[in-house]
Amino acid sequence: MRYWLFKSEPDAWSWDQQVAKGDTGEEWSGVRNYQARNFMREMEPGDRGFFYHSQTDKAVVGIVEVIAPAHPDSTSDNPRWDCVDVKAVEAMPRPVTLEEIKARDDLAEMVLVRNSRLSVQPVTPEEWAIICEMGGL
Repeated sequence: MRYWLFKSEPDAWSWDQQVAKGDTGEEWSGVRNYQARNFMREMEPGDRGFFYHSQTDKAVVGIVEVIAPAHPDSTSDNPRWDCVDVKAVEAMPRPVTLEEIKARDDLAEMVLVRNSRLSVQPVTPEEWAIICEMGGL
């Protein structure tokens, strides 16, 4: 299993909306960045990801699971854009803010810290464990 981080502006797609989709999940569509798309192409069902509210909250608020491998993005007519499907697994008991993540030396190399604009990004197993602990999991 690999770990990822999925960023979404809560006014465009929120954690509550993801949760409401239940086990059927939802496409992680609309990504128009080649690096983020390529990361989704690497994903396999069963991989886990942090659901991160960008813009306003700037916090990890939940955990999602990849439930379908990369496939054509239904929001684009261009065949170069792919997406995966994800479902909500659980909310973070306590959201972990970007400020808290940046304050830790052991997370200084995290992609979120070094390239905060990338909407889909890998997370190392060590980073995953640290942030889960910070969030009360």
